[in-house]
Amino acid sequence: MARPKSQSKVSSDFLPMSLKEAAQRGWKGLDVIIVTGDAYVDHPAFGAAIIGRVLEDAGFRVGIIAQPRWNSTEDFKKMGKPRLFFAVTAGNTDSMVGNFTPALKPRKKDVYSPDGKIGLRPNRAVVVYSNRIKESYRDVPIIIGGIEASLRRFANYDFWSNKVRQSILADTPADLLVYGMGELQIVEIAKRLDRDDEASNINDIDGTAWKMEVRKWREQKNDFWNYIEVPSYSEVAEDRMVYAKTFRMLYDEQDPVRGRGVVQKHPKTVVIQNKPMRALTQRELDHVYELPFTREAHPSYTEAIPALEIVKFSITTHRGCFGSCSFCAITMHQGRMITSRSIESVVLEAGRLTQMKDFKGVINGVGGPTANMYGMMCKKWDKSGACADRFCLYPEPCPALDTNHKKNIEMLRSLRRIPRISKVFVGYGVRYDLALLDDEYMKELCAHHISGQLRVAPEHCSKRVTDTMRKPRREVFEKFAEKFKDFNRKLDKEQYLVTYLISGHPGCTLEDMIELAEYIRDSGTYTKHVQDFTPTPMTAATCMFYTGIDPFTLEKVYVPRNKEEKRMQRALLQYREPQNYQLVYQALKKSDRMDLVGNAWKCLIGRRKHR
Repeated sequence: MARPKSQSKVSSDFLPMSLKEAAQRGWKGLDVIIVTGDAYVDHPAFGAAIIGRVLEDAGFRVGIIAQPRWNSTEDFKKMGKPRLFFAVTAGNTDSMVGNFTPALKPRKKDVYSPDGKIGLRPNRAVVVYSNRIKESYRDVPIIIGGIEASLRRFANYDFWSNKVRQSILADTPADLLVYGMGELQIVEIAKRLDRDDEASNINDIDGTAWKMEVRKWREQKNDFWNYIEVPSYSEVAEDRMVYAKTFRMLYDEQDPVRGRGVVQKHPKTVVIQNKPMRALTQRELDHVYELPFTREAHPSYTEAIPALEIVKFSITTHRGCFGSCSFCAITMHQGRMITSRSIESVVLEAGRLTQMKDFKGVINGVGGPTANMYGMMCKKWDKSGACADRFCLYPEPCPALDTNHKKNIEMLRSLRRIPRISKVFVGYGVRYDLALLDDEYMKELCAHHISGQLRVAPEHCSKRVTDTMRKPRREVFEKFAEKFKDFNRKLDKEQYLVTYLISGHPGCTLEDMIELAEYIRDSGTYTKHVQDFTPTPMTAATCMFYTGIDPFTLEKVYVPRNKEEKRMQRALLQYREPQNYQLVYQALKKSDRMDLVGNAWKCLIGRRKHR
């Protein structure tokens, strides 16, 4: 098993970003060059770093081109021609999400860039990078992956252009698309190309998508008897009900046990997705996170990378999430089944953190997409995968699901026993409906793993909205909040819940937002942690936003699309802020709720003179 090198900050500890650094390793050339829209941070929370280290571990010479200038081919040629392929990713976020706010305004900060600078990542980065690479080296295979490619692998509604776009495979000269967590796929692709296989012939690897000429598809479609064909790009772009039904068909096949391959025709090509790749075994997952990451930004950077500062001393313990929230794409990327690292591997990583010179004794985050799903299993997963006909937690946790936190508690206790570790925090990502089922976990959490505040995400209080979100109803959160308060009282601790809330979600009316504002007033949960819903690729909520249809019930859903209404909804979440007064007043007046304007205790805002 690979072991980390010295933590000293020399370029040879990192994957090379120049031919000079490659020469320091004794390399005359590179097998694979990864092009990423993020700054190069050699930390396992960064996708490009993981893929790079996994390929290196498999024996390949890997280089990184981070945030290349895209107005010419110069930066794409600076490391020469890779022997096998270019691997292209937009980075840890979809480039459109990273570059624009929910109000479609340019962001003022990019946390994945040095000093948070903006403008270092192009819009639609995977398309732009792939085109520049093809201009530079026409005969080198291009493999695309990461969040942007993975979640745009079929025809998808694009919020930023307000239209249905083609699969990203149809928009780029890429040869293959890796979707989901790509370690197994990328190594297999590299091995095939190393054996002189043609990229155009690599079409049988699970967890990849590829394309075929329309004419060839007509001739060979009968050979794809174990694939399902979904409505074409043209059909989903023209009919919103068809789009909704197609989303459900795609959703149902995103399971590595029962999922099938999927085919979707486009005007000039046919996109073929092979069935999902199996999840890594525990041993494989342990090995990935035990690779020699420096956990630092490349020494060529003179300014800090804000995203690294957030996660530098955090530990990923598992992958997957069975929450299936409508606004989240994890189901379509990591999947619903949980794969957990061994406690020994987590402890080993924590021990290595203590050897870093700037470690202060605090691990500031332990978990995965959801912090307390570590070690959880369902007895059905191994043989039949996640259920196609029900959600694991909505409307209630499934009785077949093992929601015991025993392994989680054991792992946290093991971390606390490590010398030089003073605190292990789990301050975010806790699924409160699961925590509510295990008093021992709640006690452990409150006693040892909260730094004064625990951030949880009820998102809303209206049943109509939480049903659309596939989130627990209000009463579940209230029961959790009361139990949290009781445990802290018994422990003589002063700790608080910080809630995350969403405005403008499909299903949410102005009346629902007023209900939420009143709930915030009555429950004392006023917070600045709010966001306006952003329709991101391949989520159920985005399907609802575009079609006005719930893809799981095919019932109509109210969608707040009007910009003014969306602004009013968001303002209601922070009705106390002076700058929001006029929008809150307009919302209350429009909804005939002027009883909430005035000086009475129940009023959200006071009276002012209005134009």
